[in-house]
Amino acid sequence: MNINNTNNKIYRCRKQNKPISGIVKVPGSKSMTNRALLLATLSKKDSKLSGVLFSDDSRHFLMCLEQLGFRLQIDELNKTVTMQGTGGNIPNKTGSINVGSAGTAARFLTALLALSDGEYIIDCSEQMKKRPMKPLFDALTEMGASFMFLEEEGFLPARVIGNGGTCTDVTMDISKSTQFLSALLMVAPLTKNGLRIKITSEKKDGAYIRITRKMMEQFGAKVDFDGEVYEVLGDQEVVVGDYYIEPDVSAACYFYAIAALLGGSITVKNVLNSSMQGDMKFLGALKQLGCKVEETEVGITVSGPNGGVYEGIDIDMNDFSDQSLTMAALAAYATTPTVIRNVGHTRLQECNRMAAIVNELNRVGVNCIEEGDDLRITPGEIKPAIIETYEDHRVAMAFSLLGLKSEGIIINNPDCCKKTFEEYFEVLDELLDKNK
Repeated sequence: MNINNTNNKIYRCRKQNKPISGIVKVPGSKSMTNRALLLATLSKKDSKLSGVLFSDDSRHFLMCLEQLGFRLQIDELNKTVTMQGTGGNIPNKTGSINVGSAGTAARFLTALLALSDGEYIIDCSEQMKKRPMKPLFDALTEMGASFMFLEEEGFLPARVIGNGGTCTDVTMDISKSTQFLSALLMVAPLTKNGLRIKITSEKKDGAYIRITRKMMEQFGAKVDFDGEVYEVLGDQEVVVGDYYIEPDVSAACYFYAIAALLGGSITVKNVLNSSMQGDMKFLGALKQLGCKVEETEVGITVSGPNGGVYEGIDIDMNDFSDQSLTMAALAAYATTPTVIRNVGHTRLQECNRMAAIVNELNRVGVNCIEEGDDLRITPGEIKPAIIETYEDHRVAMAFSLLGLKSEGIIINNPDCCKKTFEEYFEVLDELLDKNK
């Protein structure tokens, strides 16, 4: 990897400013990996997951499962995890787990423990201590679980005493994170009488909720939704069995964006139109920039506009907001302004992503302002700068794109990519080396 200074690591971006082409491979989907792991804890039969993502987040999830007594066979080399089925019965009735900075592990495991017959402490990183959890705590408390907050009210770390899920009707606000709802939906089959979840926020659905519902249905647990209320029957049998996890479309999008930026052609192995992941919508955004998108035998190929020249767009990215950072990097090189709409909830993710976009684009000479939950970006002449990543993997990966077309862009703390894609910069370097 093109990294210098081992005490305070940086990545020096390599200006290309010419079309590059190639085939890349990305890790398994984080969202699908963590959902599959949780659902495997509900399965009465053994589960074998293939294509598993191994990263800081998923390793924390796996470590927590082992600490809870689940019997796992983990093979990082072959990207597989086998779990002995317990039907949702947590082997260890007391204990302490640490979810690190993994938001999905924090939300999903909190729900699992709250419906158990045990008592546990859930610890986490300083970053995770700042991330919202209250809507999930409130719903689980309605269901009968008890929480004692060890630091700040409504945030981790916390002590949880499970109850088995006696209440059948709860309310929930998912405006800050849809992971709260996904967590409840996935553990609902454990309840005896089922669960009805009335959504009180304006946002009532989302791409990641649809992934949750589809995976649950693949494993035999049906979810009904009437536009306001989600309903899951109790005592449903979940069977995961042998399950293949799709490549991470979120990770693929950084490479697809390179095709748009430089006018080249990039294929990501095994990413197909049939993918259930929400960031597939980013391919539609790339089409608006003039890209050609086609599925091949290898995977989806994106070919950029001639010379990497494209106009800015006005786009609502609420349902695939992880790519708002990627779009912001592309907007810096557009010929006209770009407006990214309805991404205010990203203020509450690994970092305040709206602030990160504004700060880092202005740092390199691109005018970017917040307008409520929208971002308005006016292209400018890119100047050399050290990009601050705020311990956020998506900031590091997205803003590395800036350095492909301008000299002097340096990414601070590239190791934060270990959260989901620890080999990102190695894969990027390999692609660039093949196009020297």
